[in-house]
Amino acid sequence: MLDNVGSFCVCKIKDVRNGSGNTIMQILIYNKHHIDVNLESRDGMLGGPPAYDFSGDRPFIESFEETPMLVAVLTYMGYGILTIFGYLRDFLRDWKIERCHVAREREEQRDFVPLYQDFENFYTRNLYMRIRDSWNRPICSVPGAKVDLVERVSPDYNWTFDYTGKVVEGVINMGSYNYLGFAENTGYCADASAEVTMKYGVGVASTRQEMGNLDRHEEMEELVAKFLGVESAMAFGMGFATNSMNIPALTGKGCLILSDELNHASLVLGARLSGSTIRVFKHNNMQSLEKMLRDAIVHGQPRTHRPWKKILILVEGIYSMEGSIVRLPEVIALKKRYRAYLYLDEAHSIGALGPGGRGVVDYFGLDPRDVDVMMGTFTKSFGAAGGYIGGRKELLEYLRSHSHSAVYAASMSPPVVEQIIASMKCIMGEDGTTLGRDRVQQLAENTLYFRRRLTEMGFIIYGNNDSPVVPMMLYMPAKIGAFGREMLKRNIGVVVVGFPATPIIESRARFCISAAHTKDMLDTVTIPPCLAQNGYLFHTKDIKRAQLMFLMRHLRSVCLVNAAHATMLTTTILFSLCFLL
Repeated sequence: MLDNVGSFCVCKIKDVRNGSGNTIMQILIYNKHHIDVNLESRDGMLGGPPAYDFSGDRPFIESFEETPMLVAVLTYMGYGILTIFGYLRDFLRDWKIERCHVAREREEQRDFVPLYQDFENFYTRNLYMRIRDSWNRPICSVPGAKVDLVERVSPDYNWTFDYTGKVVEGVINMGSYNYLGFAENTGYCADASAEVTMKYGVGVASTRQEMGNLDRHEEMEELVAKFLGVESAMAFGMGFATNSMNIPALTGKGCLILSDELNHASLVLGARLSGSTIRVFKHNNMQSLEKMLRDAIVHGQPRTHRPWKKILILVEGIYSMEGSIVRLPEVIALKKRYRAYLYLDEAHSIGALGPGGRGVVDYFGLDPRDVDVMMGTFTKSFGAAGGYIGGRKELLEYLRSHSHSAVYAASMSPPVVEQIIASMKCIMGEDGTTLGRDRVQQLAENTLYFRRRLTEMGFIIYGNNDSPVVPMMLYMPAKIGAFGREMLKRNIGVVVVGFPATPIIESRARFCISAAHTKDMLDTVTIPPCLAQNGYLFHTKDIKRAQLMFLMRHLRSVCLVNAAHATMLTTTILFSLCFLL
């Protein structure tokens, strides 16, 4: 039992084993008071779909199952074989036996400073290119619950693509961040945006400080502040720039930034651009964070040991690659204890968590004033574009004159602003309907249902039970492309992710649940048994049998598409048989 870190939160960690003996780390946090729960008899989770409970006493459960040893070894083997044959193909390219499709230094430039980094090009041309067809698929419809894709083929193994002119219709969309289903071309929000477009046009052609500050911008920021429960708010045209351009305005030399190890690239870039000292703590690990806070206060700055000018903690509401929710009550408790500042990125949690859709602060029932800087984006739950920062009025006035994103960036497009206003009013119930509340409820129910379905089938999924981001582990490089292709054949669009976006042995498929998804869609998406039987995925209890089937049937997606294919396939199967048997 961990120590109580605040009057509002008590934590308990249990080490639970599943049916195959693999360890699952499950973290329980209870608001208000502690209730002991037997994790292995969660009938409400593993039985019929329960109505979502928005009370403050729901358990906070996160699971991260360790990669099975056999899978880890085979994954490293796969990457090792790819690397070996990558060097072989580079040798053939150097001798002009095989054509090189990527940019390289010319012979007369050999003595110059290299323009292209060789290893990055190596990964691109020898590993990424094999499964490049799994990404950048062009969509020709609204990114709603279903989408239409432009069909494309590659005559040269994914180096280039040709469009056939055909459209793949009705693909179930499990990749967009359309959590509340507001990315649509009909309805209240679309009508409001169309009306504003006719009045204001599409572009503003100026910055906010010059001739680009519209009355709709002012109304939007007042509404955002009201929605968040803060004194003031400010909007920006790009979510990534909201982090990368505003963090340097808040901290600088002589300041310390404590960043979660799984923070988004925009937070990492903003921290680096600030010139502050950066220290990284383990993901959602309060012991690691507290140790760094204590050391920072005791020892001060390096060499001089002067006190830090500021200590800023950077965390996210929902971590988009892990499906994890920040342990915000404990972070706030530590922030108050050591008098640091807290920067909360709610890009994925705003609109998607909490009884009112107000994000992770609402989810835990906390006071928004306890968070110094509340950041979020409009690109996901609101179906629009851009980002915002909310907080005290003095903070926002400072950013209006010191943030590069505020001073130099063009103003947000009027129809985008109107989409934000309309969708936010809908969530708050100010449109006179319960549509927004119903969508928040539906998203929560869909999330629990889909996660339960995958768990019952034996697949390894990461993250929090209430997170609409659902990572399902694939592990091996061949599965990344194979899974994406096979799902598309079944009219299901998914996002697959591998190294370097994830650790090398933790490749995954990432599902994003939406309130627009129906139960029939989720039942269709839930992985058909034939995929598991064919070896693309496997139940943990059948790992060896399924893994062997996978190696024997589908290693062609890893192998070379040339004369060395047969040798590669035979060698790999022999190595794998020796290891398995």
